[in-house]
Amino acid sequence: MIEIYGLTKRYGDQLLFEEAAFNIKQGEHIGLAGRNGHGKTTLLKIIIGEEVADEGRVAIPKNYRIGYLHQIIDFTEKTVLREACKGLPVDMKTEIWKTEKILMGLGFKKEDFEKEPCIFSGGYQMRIELAKVLVSEPDMLLLDEPTNFLDIISIRWLENFLKTWKGELIVISHDRKFMDSVSTHIIGIHRAKVRKVKGSTKKYYSAIEKEEEIHDKRRINSGKERKQIEEYISSFRAKARRAKSVQSSIKRLNKMEKFDALKNIKTLSFSFNASPFRPPVVMETKNISFSYDESQPYLINNFSLMVERGDKICIAGPNGRGKTTLAKILAGVLEPAEGDLKSNPQVMKAYYEQGNTAKLHASSSVEDEVQASHSGKTKTEIRSICGAMMFSGDDVLKKISVLSGGERSRVLLAKTLLVPSNLLILDEPTHHLDMESCSALFEAVEEYSGAAIVITHDEYFLHKVATKLVMFMPDRIIIFPGNYSEFLEQIGWENDGGAKPTDKFSAQKPGGNKKEERKLRAEERKIHQTTIKPLETKMKKLEKKINVLENRHIELTQKLIKSSEDQNSTAIADFSKQLKDIKVKIDELYDELHRDLEEYEQIK
Repeated sequence: MIEIYGLTKRYGDQLLFEEAAFNIKQGEHIGLAGRNGHGKTTLLKIIIGEEVADEGRVAIPKNYRIGYLHQIIDFTEKTVLREACKGLPVDMKTEIWKTEKILMGLGFKKEDFEKEPCIFSGGYQMRIELAKVLVSEPDMLLLDEPTNFLDIISIRWLENFLKTWKGELIVISHDRKFMDSVSTHIIGIHRAKVRKVKGSTKKYYSAIEKEEEIHDKRRINSGKERKQIEEYISSFRAKARRAKSVQSSIKRLNKMEKFDALKNIKTLSFSFNASPFRPPVVMETKNISFSYDESQPYLINNFSLMVERGDKICIAGPNGRGKTTLAKILAGVLEPAEGDLKSNPQVMKAYYEQGNTAKLHASSSVEDEVQASHSGKTKTEIRSICGAMMFSGDDVLKKISVLSGGERSRVLLAKTLLVPSNLLILDEPTHHLDMESCSALFEAVEEYSGAAIVITHDEYFLHKVATKLVMFMPDRIIIFPGNYSEFLEQIGWENDGGAKPTDKFSAQKPGGNKKEERKLRAEERKIHQTTIKPLETKMKKLEKKINVLENRHIELTQKLIKSSEDQNSTAIADFSKQLKDIKVKIDELYDELHRDLEEYEQIK
């Protein structure tokens, strides 16, 4: 078990987190949530000793081994298999089969094992580094955005692997479905505070939202009460006969808890610039084929697709099969070698190209880069769209050369947003975005009135957005006219998950039969009726009681002021006592509501 005691970390004026305190018990799997730049990676680096906290400490048991996926590639062996085997513990050096299973699960083929690691793409080189960490069988795994360089098949394999991992785990991921699937608890960094919640990201974010709602209500009511007391003090401070009452009010004012307004957090919030489009068909491809090398087989072969008005088409499948190439053909960046591609004359395309840093000029500022793409826009309009992409104030003057991967992605999105369009083509737009920004993007694509074609490995996105699918399978491309759940049920991924782990690498136990599933659903309904529903009813009643008492508190305060003006000492004493009693009851009800909320979220 790891213990964290009072960690505080700042970078200059920016406070990342303060007095963070939590533990990670045996077998717990932690999903580390929070916005980009709020300290998630820094927290991992403090745990492994690469960063030093300003205050606090990390207690790690003796001989406790932590496996961390570094972003630095360091190959010394001549083959993929030998390089990955470097991760095997000393007493397991002969168990090469474990390394082979992990490599195959991460998308390598047997014929790749004897190839040199350096000939593979950056994404596959990172998979080799991940394999080295996984085969090392540490007590705890620390994985920072491991899905960024994996395709959907490898992500599903890793998901299964981590669900059966017997050791401890901390994972950072923008992929909500992946994080919820592999985690038993969520640790979130929000407003420089670190909290641990048992359950899913939904439970964590619901708890945050509810607490901030309660804080805001208390702040508003406290502000009203303070104002009334201050007005009373101001009105009667100069009158000698009210001196005792005024002093009493001053003491009460000083003792009142102050509720500061919560600062606004920068949030990605936008919509694509949709142009009207009435014809039923947007674009149609017939038997198109393409290859980068005429001497090689076609990468895209005899592909046909009809894009209809309002379609939300998602493209998914293994890396290297031609998904990005297809997007470029549909966007008009590449010409097919064979076949026809016909677009309606009214079609206006907006294309977001994955990792398209070549079209970003390193010496330009964010503002200049966005302005250069849309010279007809005013500076105010450009600033507005930059603000929607979380570049406000002096951030718009940042040079492209100093931007992080996430910031570059937001610049590219800003350029895409300004293009009037009725056909969006987005190539992995969620890369480098945090979970909150991904959610904003999902909503923007859903609400977009035009047709959208999106390449993604994010299964949450596939479930939420797709109305039609283009699935790159090992030996063919499938056009599936339905949503992702229907695809999984009717077809599914071939060899889903790749090689199954055994031992620490063992696959999950098979799911129960239909009778067991019905039994589980019946138990869930029983829990909802006997526990969840009564709690929901109780919380609504508590909120009503609080509202009644708060209104009564305002009414009595007015009467107290009137009694003071009339010098009615009996009424003053009576109203003061009633106000004190009501304040106690309101605080008790808020405490009870907070406890019920925590219980409700835990049960949910």
